[in-house]
This record gives sequence, C-alpha cells and structure tokens, in this order.
Amino acid sequence: MAAILTVAAQTTNISTDQSALLALKSHITNDPHNKIFTNWSTTTAVCNWVGVTCGAPHHRVTVLNLTNMKLTGTIPLQLSNLSFLVRLSFKNNSFHGTLPLELGHLRRLKGIDFTYNNFKGIISSWFGSLSKLQNGNKFSSSISTTIFNLSALEIINLSFNRLSGTN
Repeated sequence: MAAILTVAAQTTNISTDQSALLALKSHITNDPHNKIFTNWSTTTAVCNWVGVTCGAPHHRVTVLNLTNMKLTGTIPLQLSNLSFLVRLSFKNNSFHGTLPLELGHLRRLKGIDFTYNNFKGIISSWFGSLSKLQNGNKFSSSISTTIFNLSALEIINLSFNRLSGTN
C-alpha cells in the first residue's frame, strides 16, 4: 500500500512541474528551432524534455537550461512552482518583461543566468530571499539592498546590464 501512495505523490509532484513548464511554453511567442514547441508535450515525460533535468531522488525538475535557444517570450509566475529547481538559465534568448516576484519562492535555487535577454524592472526584494543562491547575474535597473542577505552568494556577475541608482 505504501508503494502505491509514493507513486501517487511522485505523479502529483511531477504534474506540478509539468504544469509550470507548460505555462512557460504558453508564454513563449517565438521558438525558431521548434525545440520547445515540438518537444514539450504531455506525450513525452517531463524529465525527457529539452532543457529539463530531473533529480534522481525525487524525480522533480532540478535544472531548467534554455541557453542559446533563441526563444522570445515572458516568464510566467507559475515557474515558481518548480520547488526543487537548483539551476535556472535563460542565457542568450530574447525573454522580456519583468521577472515575477514569485520567483523568490524558489528556495533551493543556487544559480540563475539571465545573460543577454531583455528583462526590465528592478532586482526586487524577492532576489534577497534566495538564501542558497551562489551565482546570479544579468539584470537591469537598480538593485535592492536585500542582496546583502545572500549569505551563500559566491559569484554575481552584473556585466552587460543597465543598472542605476546611488551608492
């Protein structure tokens, strides 16, 4: 009986991850290589989707790497439901808009790479709540003082940004 409950729990958890990634897919307006539009489908296991890596112990999404896919779109708040996410990379795409405050709920996140996109807005207080963050980069506008709460931060690369504010 316990085995049945465990399988049901894993199905529910990966279903949460699948829903979050399908929400991201619905916010992508251009996928010139059809990597997301054709591969991210309910007929394929989430852990086999392009750019998705799942962790062995829980079979949950731990890495989302969409680097160099030439994607255009925005980031939906549902992405914050990837509660086991450790690494997140949208490097070298054309994502735009503001980053959802809900991303601050990704408590396991250790690395973010938003290099060469078109995000706008401020690095808000949610960024300071990512206590496990070790490497974060690529934002525009101003930086909230909550960045000083990042006790595990080892590297932050803020090159190629449009930062403003006072010292």
